[in-house]
Amino acid sequence: MAKVKTAYVCNDCGADFVRWQGQCTECGAWNTISEVRMPTLSKSITRSSGYAGATVAKVMKLDQVDLQDVPRFSSGFAEFDRVLGGGIVPGSAILIGGSPGAGKSTLLLQIMCYLAAQGPALYVTGEESLQQVALRANRLGLPTNQLNMLAETQVETICQLAQQEKPRIMVIDSIQVMQMADIQSAPGSVSQVRESAAFLTRFAKQHQVAVIMVGHVTKDGSLAGPKVLEHCIDCSVMLEGDGDNRFRTLRGTKNRFGAVNELGVFAMTGQGMKEVKNPSAIFLNRGKEEAAGSLVMVLWEGTRPLLVEIQGLVDYSPLNNPRRVTVGMEQNRLSMLLAVMHRHAGIQMSDQDVFVNVVGGVKVTETGADLATLLALVSSFRNKPLPVDLVVFGEVGLSGEIRPVPSGQERLREAAKHGFKRAIVPAANVPKDAIPGMTVIGAYKLTEALEAL
Repeated sequence: MAKVKTAYVCNDCGADFVRWQGQCTECGAWNTISEVRMPTLSKSITRSSGYAGATVAKVMKLDQVDLQDVPRFSSGFAEFDRVLGGGIVPGSAILIGGSPGAGKSTLLLQIMCYLAAQGPALYVTGEESLQQVALRANRLGLPTNQLNMLAETQVETICQLAQQEKPRIMVIDSIQVMQMADIQSAPGSVSQVRESAAFLTRFAKQHQVAVIMVGHVTKDGSLAGPKVLEHCIDCSVMLEGDGDNRFRTLRGTKNRFGAVNELGVFAMTGQGMKEVKNPSAIFLNRGKEEAAGSLVMVLWEGTRPLLVEIQGLVDYSPLNNPRRVTVGMEQNRLSMLLAVMHRHAGIQMSDQDVFVNVVGGVKVTETGADLATLLALVSSFRNKPLPVDLVVFGEVGLSGEIRPVPSGQERLREAAKHGFKRAIVPAANVPKDAIPGMTVIGAYKLTEALEAL
C-alpha cells in the first residue's frame, strides 16, 4: 500500500500546519483546521502535464506567447454568458454555488439540454437518480433526446467515460459527493473535495473540456469546502435568491476570463429559469404615491448600471441600545454613515431604531449607495417624501465630503432612460454635456446634498 501522508489544512484560508491546533494563525479563525490524508499518487494519475495542460514544459519569452483570442461558445442564456465574461471557454473549470432550492440544477439542466443539441455534452449526477433528472426535464419541457447522462460518484470512472464520449462540456452535480479511490476519507471531507476538484480541473485543461462543478454553501452563505477549492478553478459564481422570491441573481466572484462582480438576473417560473433582459424594470416596481424613506439609487454591477430602490425606516426606540438592521448591505457601513451624518450634518439618530432594506434581494457591495442611504433615512426621520423622479448616487467620506464614483455619466443615462428627471450626484460626476430631460445637481458636501432636497 502507498504510504499515507497526513496534513492539517484550514478550511477558510487553506493554510497548512504540521499538527492540529484550535486557531489558525494565518486568518485567525477557530476550529477550522481539519486533518487531510494525502497518499502518494498512483500510476494512473499523472502530474506531468499540470493544470495548464502543456505536455512538455518549455521556457519562452513573454512576447512569444500567442495572443489569439480564446474561443468561447454561448450557453444559451445571455445573462449567464455575461457573468462568465462573454461565454464558456473550452477547458475552463467553473464552480457554481448557491443555497438549496436556488435553482442551480434547474439552470444547468436547461443549459446542458441547449448545448447538447449543438455538440456532445455530459451531465453527471451524484445526488439525484437519472429518473429524477428526467422527470424534471419533462416537467420543464426540455428536449431530452441529445443529452448524455451519467449517475456516478467515482471521479476516476467519470473521467474515463468522458474520454470515450469526448464531450465539449461536462457538469458535475455536485463536487461534495464526489470521491477518489486513493483518498482514505469520506465523501465531502476536505481531502476528498480538494483532490476531486483538482483532478477534474486537470482533466478539463488536458482535454479542453469545459467542466462546471456544483458546490454547496454553508449556513452563513459562503461556499462549503476548503478555500483552496476556489483557487484551483477558473471561475466562481454564486446563485443567490430566497425561496419566497421568484428572482435569482447570479454573481461572479472570480473570473480568469473576464470581469468580476458581474450580475445576471433570472426569474424562476414553471418552465424553469428565465433570464431578465432589463433588471432595472423589475427592481423599480414602486407605488405611484410618494412615500417617506423611499429612494432610487444607481449601482454599477460589473459592466452595466442597475437602478435599485432603497428603503429606510427611522422610528423612536425605547431600548437603551437602538437597533441597526440592514437587508442587502453591510451593517457596519450603516453605523459609520450615521456617525458621519451626526458629526457633519447635525442630524442625530442615537435614540432611533434604523432599518435599511434594498428592494428585490440585491446585495449592495459598492460605496456608491452611501448618499442614497443617508437621504432615504433623513426622509423617513423627517417624514417628508422624496420626489418619485429623483435618483441619487455617490460615496460619502468620513469628513462629510461626497466622493465621485466610476461611470457616473453611464449611470445618469440609464436613469434618464427610465424616466427620471432629477439627480443628486457628486460634483465631480456632473456631466459636461447636459443630459436631455434631466436636471443634475452636484454636491461637494453632505450638507449641500441635504439642502438640494
